[in-house]
Amino acid sequence: MSTSLVAVVLGAGQGTRMKSRVPKVLHRVCDRPMLAWVVSAVTGLHRETPVAEIVVVVGHHADEVTACVKSMDSPVPLRVVLQPEQLGTGDAVRCALGKVASTSSAVLVLPGDMPLIQVETLRRMAEAHEREHAQSTLLTARFADPAGYGRVVRDAQGAVLRIVEHADASPVERKLNEVVVSAYMFDQKCLRSEIADLASDNAQGELYLPDVIEQMASRLACVETGEEEVQGVNDRVHLATVEHAMRRRLNEYWMRQGVTMRDPAATYVGGAVELSADVELLPGCHLEGTTRIGEGSLLGPDTRVIDSVIGPDCSLSYCVVREAELAAGVQVGPYASLRGGSTLASDTHIGSFVETKCARVGAGSKIPHLSYVGDAVIGEDVNLGANTITCNWDGIAKHETVVEDGARTGTGTRMVAPVTIGRHAYTGAGAIVTRDVPPGSLAKGMPARHEEGWVERNRPGVLQGSLSKNLVEDLVEDLADQ
Repeated sequence: MSTSLVAVVLGAGQGTRMKSRVPKVLHRVCDRPMLAWVVSAVTGLHRETPVAEIVVVVGHHADEVTACVKSMDSPVPLRVVLQPEQLGTGDAVRCALGKVASTSSAVLVLPGDMPLIQVETLRRMAEAHEREHAQSTLLTARFADPAGYGRVVRDAQGAVLRIVEHADASPVERKLNEVVVSAYMFDQKCLRSEIADLASDNAQGELYLPDVIEQMASRLACVETGEEEVQGVNDRVHLATVEHAMRRRLNEYWMRQGVTMRDPAATYVGGAVELSADVELLPGCHLEGTTRIGEGSLLGPDTRVIDSVIGPDCSLSYCVVREAELAAGVQVGPYASLRGGSTLASDTHIGSFVETKCARVGAGSKIPHLSYVGDAVIGEDVNLGANTITCNWDGIAKHETVVEDGARTGTGTRMVAPVTIGRHAYTGAGAIVTRDVPPGSLAKGMPARHEEGWVERNRPGVLQGSLSKNLVEDLVEDLADQ
């Protein structure tokens, strides 16, 4: 378009059929709120058709929707406008126009629950609106089941006469399958004039935005698109349908960018995830948040990665990675959990049933199995034996464990922080380390001590007979007290 436009996104509705405490437009599709997908489509349009600002109308749960809008990174200015009472789409647009400077720009109106809308469709609407010098431009689609949608009523020559809402449609009109999908473009001056005269004499007692169409029918343009793209979300069934379509769209995009998906139907990639060429995703991968995956990495099966950076040529299987950063060539799993603040340098290995948290692990180091490493700095070329545990909390504060380059810990080592294991030091199996271990030293102990005859002294006669349930419970408690 030669002139800029203002976009109005409707996000004030309650969405009662969602049966949720979450505002409808904040329900997530492929890990992003529906509202964010709609705003993203408008910002995509901005690359070729200037968008002066995006106005999001809020109502129910206004604070939550406003917070979501403020969190969005948009090249187009975003404004939030409150609709105090939800009196219909016409009232919502009227509220928005009350906060927008009156200019010659066009007004694009979109529902906030249409996440599959595409930039190309909005571009076609803008082009048709300008080409035909239209006062209003409608986006329509032909639905196999149009129940609940406003119908497009045309005359014998195919010109649009009016839009009738489902609740107000006659039996004949309800048989029409071309529906208006709540996406419009208007001449702003005409819209302001007509919306001021809207009346609520309809079955719902609301101000319907489509009612202004009849007054603009002499200069009306229509753009038709496919049913899937304009599927709105009114309940959880619709939400699942839209999620499936968006996931297919995203997966097809990434596969065309050089990503291998063994089973796209069982691969879940969020809308903000970034993948590099030659990434391979096995079934059951869930990639969420701002995750980035480096070239040549293999993920899965059954792996979840959230808000993390995975370097090139990594391998992750049967694991969960949250807010972590992995350099090149890292191997994780199976059955490992990397929690927030975990940073793994190149060629490190995290094995089966290992958990890390706020741990920095140096290049070439290994934590093969059954270990917990938290609030720790692990140097290069370190090997932590099976069931090595950092005891980093004294009941009041967290403390740091440091294991320097080349150190080795024996099976079952407990390192009670704050403590440092020096360069190339060793610990014996079962060692409980409470003091710093100098470089090149061996720390060992504490071995279990035997008390001969303890049972006979504390439970006379037990060795000659069976224990009652109560006696067993008492014995367990006594042992715990020792």
